[in-house]
Amino acid sequence: MKLFVDVPTIYLHRDPVDFRKSINGLSAIVELSMQLPLNTGALFVFRSRTRNRLKILYWDQTGFCLWYKRLERDKFVWPKSDHAVMTLTEEQLHWLLRGLDFSQLKPHKAIDFTGVFG
Repeated sequence: MKLFVDVPTIYLHRDPVDFRKSINGLSAIVELSMQLPLNTGALFVFRSRTRNRLKILYWDQTGFCLWYKRLERDKFVWPKSDHAVMTLTEEQLHWLLRGLDFSQLKPHKAIDFTGVFG
């Protein structure tokens, strides 16, 4: 299933947030703490202190959307980082939502193809 279409950037907020916050509170974190613009269509991913819930905030040209997921038994594997904000690929977001530690996954190295006889 494709969750989001044409996402320019996915930002992951490293630290847990108060999950009583909704659109206005999370928007304030994006603008004031993360110092990022809200109107680019980017996804902003937040986690709860217990790592069993996450919220994704984004602007879809008509208003704000807030996506929420709660795990019943497991915890999300949150990457460790020295930076307060990380960027993810769409593939990494899907891995995060599936419970995979994407920092441990290493895809094959991309190579340049020069032709069959080159």
